[in-house]
Amino acid sequence: MKARALVADHLGAGEIALAPFPGGAATMVDGGAWVLLDGDARRGLGGAIAWSLRADAARLDVMVDDPAHAGVLARRAAAFTCPITVWGVDGRSLVAVDPAPIAPSVEPSDAALALVDVLERAGVDVSIEHGEIRGELRGLELARVVATDDGARLEVGVGRHDREAFTMVHGDLPTDAALRSVIESVEAVRRADAEAHPLRRLAPEGWLRWRLLGDPALAGARSLAPAAPPVERDSVKDSGASIACGIDLEDRPVVVACSVGIDLDVVPTAADARLAIDPAARLLIVLPERDDHPMTRRIASLLRAPAEIVTIPGDWRAA
Repeated sequence: MKARALVADHLGAGEIALAPFPGGAATMVDGGAWVLLDGDARRGLGGAIAWSLRADAARLDVMVDDPAHAGVLARRAAAFTCPITVWGVDGRSLVAVDPAPIAPSVEPSDAALALVDVLERAGVDVSIEHGEIRGELRGLELARVVATDDGARLEVGVGRHDREAFTMVHGDLPTDAALRSVIESVEAVRRADAEAHPLRRLAPEGWLRWRLLGDPALAGARSLAPAAPPVERDSVKDSGASIACGIDLEDRPVVVACSVGIDLDVVPTAADARLAIDPAARLLIVLPERDDHPMTRRIASLLRAPAEIVTIPGDWRAA
């Protein structure tokens, strides 16, 4: 009803028929696709583009409630050759949105950086995203350095809720011992040969990135390092591409977006990551071979600056 009212008022149109669209509503009017994105719209552009392509639309108009999310989508839309307009919703009116700039990088505090050594001694991988230091095992976050009033502390656990529960139950356990306990629990189930387990299914994109960091040649790179996604992740359960950057086999800068499953938003996310890290870099989208979907390639073909799809055959989890 909201989408119907917004489009009808904006275009002065009569009755508008809506079509099914996951995470919102969509309609076709005079050959153009109109999509209203609900919830966190920042990861909705890929789905909207896919819907417009299936509908053979001549253009795409995307409507977003949150002004900050709308700005992010407008920035991502500018990476494509197809005509896309992002509108902010203001009551019953639509307002054209300008692209938001890339957020400036945030560096961890000295107190937080002093705790990196604890993570490295424990043998976990260290990544920094939007100023936050994380300890990861095969791409799954199991520790995070958290700012406090008097500096920083290391919290262990898979995600915020697990960290809070672990602190409540084992608050008197020394940090090194607490970290070893969580590592042992995760390591037992986050392996290629392990049986099905929730911790094996979480953050598959991070697991794929971990494989590439250990063997960059799988992606046609010489060296890779973890990089932050363009939009901060709120939870370990958030799906979305994991990002890396480095140099390829010809010593050219490269940005890599790792994705597992059919993620229609991997292309806009990858293009946004390149914009944040190095707009002139090669862009590689790395997928398990079974997830190489034609729609992903079709969306990638619409980028102003090319992206290359790289597939990993067989069991990508096996190191």
